[in-house]
Amino acid sequence: MAPKAVYWDMDGTLIDSEPLHERSLVAALRNAGIEPPADLHSRVVGQAARPVYEVLRDQFGLGLEFDEWITLKYDYYMSHAPSLLPRDGAMEIFHGLRARRVVQAIVSNSDRMVVDVNLRAVGIHEPTMKTISRNDVRNGKPDPEPYLRAAYLTGIDPADTVVMEDSVTGAMAGLAAGMRTIFWPQDDLEGPAGALVARSADDVREFLKFD
Repeated sequence: MAPKAVYWDMDGTLIDSEPLHERSLVAALRNAGIEPPADLHSRVVGQAARPVYEVLRDQFGLGLEFDEWITLKYDYYMSHAPSLLPRDGAMEIFHGLRARRVVQAIVSNSDRMVVDVNLRAVGIHEPTMKTISRNDVRNGKPDPEPYLRAAYLTGIDPADTVVMEDSVTGAMAGLAAGMRTIFWPQDDLEGPAGALVARSADDVREFLKFD
């Protein structure tokens, strides 16, 4: 059955912004005098800013306070964000759902300033669109609160909703919210139990019951 609502994760799912997040992370760490390991981004992908900071502080000896750290990272990110592009195939699905009058929302573990600059970059920062950032909830993904907040704002039952995610962290949040969850990773990752695993945009379209 086709969903009444689709809630999109932003970074990596709708917008190809994970490489910029990684470059921003690396640049900020080097600015702080720390050489990051090659697999650092894969360890923290999908997590909100503060849990990432705690990993850097506890495991890599980052000596900056959180506000100092996030300023370093966001200075780099914000200066490069206007050049961001959608993920291949994602925007076609987004507009296809809109044409079918499916309600859509953005549900992100990123801070509000990142959500807004990213959506502006790809031309879908609209007054009527419901967007949930990490600043809008007490608990970020993998907690279900961000997706349940989207359900409250749209007024659509979670059972009639599909979540689109590229990270295990996000997919766990969608499943915990009682929503059908499509796990569409950038890499060949296994999804959490209960998620529908998509390996291509065509797989996503099939799961969404596109004609």
